[in-house]
Amino acid sequence: ISMIVFLICFLLESVKLELGFALGLFAIFGILRYRTETIPIKEMTYLFVVIGISVINALANKKISYAELFFANAFVVGLLYYLEVNPYFNKEQRMTIKYERIDLIVPERYAEMLEDLRLRTGLPVKRFAVKNVNFLRDTADVYIFYENIQEKV
Repeated sequence: ISMIVFLICFLLESVKLELGFALGLFAIFGILRYRTETIPIKEMTYLFVVIGISVINALANKKISYAELFFANAFVVGLLYYLEVNPYFNKEQRMTIKYERIDLIVPERYAEMLEDLRLRTGLPVKRFAVKNVNFLRDTADVYIFYENIQEKV
């Protein structure tokens, strides 16, 4: 994301923007920031990159050559491809679940709850985080983090 922001600033520094346009761009990226809960982070990052590249390409003026635009676009796409296929980067997924065994949410029973989550979900759960607890219904919202199993298939 920071690479896209840098390229937008660098390539568009010569474009004179009006206040309304600048506020519109700020609103687009601000809305994207707050939608990350409903859209997975990975997909949100790709959406941000696509919008960023589109803005760069649409607002490029005569001072920016096609070669510079092509290099910037190719660099971003190449960097994303490298990060996607490199096995050394984290391939962890996150899921939110309702968990009714709140007797296990205490820190002393972490290992037991981790094993219970693995049994119930059938996923290779690495860790978890308790988001919130509802003692009236005896449930907890829990984030589980597991290795991406789609890439092993």
